[in-house]
Amino acid sequence: MTQRVYLDNNATTPLDPLVLEAMMPYLTEKFGNAASRSHSFGWEAEKAVEQAREQVAGLINADPREIIFTSGATEGNNIAVKGLAAMYAERGRQIITQRTEHKAVVDPCRFLEQQGYRVTFLGVDKHGRVDLKELADAITDETIVVSIMHGNNEIGTLQPIGEIGRLCAERGVLFHTDAVQTFGKVPIDVADMNIHVLTLSAHKIYGPKGVGAMYVRRRNPRVRCEPVLHGGGHERGMRSGTLNVPGIVGLGKAAELCRQQMDSETPRLTTLRDRLQQGITSQLDEVFLNGHPSERTPTTVNLSFAYVEGESLMMSMKGVAVSSGSACTSASLEPSYVLRALGVGDELAHSSIRFSVGRFNTADEIDYVVSEVVAAVKKLRAMSPLYELARDGVDLRKVEWAQ
Repeated sequence: MTQRVYLDNNATTPLDPLVLEAMMPYLTEKFGNAASRSHSFGWEAEKAVEQAREQVAGLINADPREIIFTSGATEGNNIAVKGLAAMYAERGRQIITQRTEHKAVVDPCRFLEQQGYRVTFLGVDKHGRVDLKELADAITDETIVVSIMHGNNEIGTLQPIGEIGRLCAERGVLFHTDAVQTFGKVPIDVADMNIHVLTLSAHKIYGPKGVGAMYVRRRNPRVRCEPVLHGGGHERGMRSGTLNVPGIVGLGKAAELCRQQMDSETPRLTTLRDRLQQGITSQLDEVFLNGHPSERTPTTVNLSFAYVEGESLMMSMKGVAVSSGSACTSASLEPSYVLRALGVGDELAHSSIRFSVGRFNTADEIDYVVSEVVAAVKKLRAMSPLYELARDGVDLRKVEWAQ
């Protein structure tokens, strides 16, 4: 029977049993609305929500009052980008981001362009990092916010957000970071890193889907976001809507577990990540790492396998769950815009596979996946005339193919 191994933890993670245990009472007998302040059912729910604020805040050195609960990071990024643009429109009409940002930031920026804002999309180097001098040169008197993600979802590259935050603070510009792939996995200190707004999601840290949070700074400076949803004025007026109490409890518990385990879990994940990468690259030629070799999330290995089509490789590894790109856009036949921004050619981009390890993966699973990948690549290359030509020393870039 084919073994099943889940290595798509950047897309979503399994629910930790301890998180489910914490949530269960709020799915059954503790069903109150956290905004109902006239009886004990509401007080019970409100108390649970406030505890979750403390648990999330404790992981990033924030004040619990600075935590705003959302339905997930996509909503959080929309509130951050559109909300800051609307709130501070009188200061200017420019937003700065990067070409490899998640679609949940890129698309709101494109929307704002249609509303008359000017969006500057910074390029990245071959490892996917922005150039700090290019960022500094892009900031003008019209700049409202710089939005740069902490860790990339496809290639794992970490941006120097401490330096970016310091630069933004010196220039009097707001700094937002999408920390979905790093929250709970990499140390974050919003005060030390001069972060003004941060977005995160529960289902990337072994919590439930459909809930996330934002950090929105309250002092030095006090930051406000215009709401995207209007209604009851919940969450400091920035996110109206009845709070998802069970989900919020789950997010809080997941954050608490990450805080307790980070010192041991991050090195363990890094070891599994490197074991996977080294196991594959030591047995196959023409395999290329996409992303920074060291400044990378502990979960992520994105590899391009020359002369192999990525979709075919995935289909050849039955039982191994991986991704050929971002899960949010993997239905597209276009090569990854993230890899294109790194300068990766279309053929190599189409041959890329993202492996992302997680809390419940083991060394034995990693070794199994390595053997499956090596066998599948060798089988597919054996059927590839291009691979044979390349092995014979033919420069395929100079071949003139007959029509």
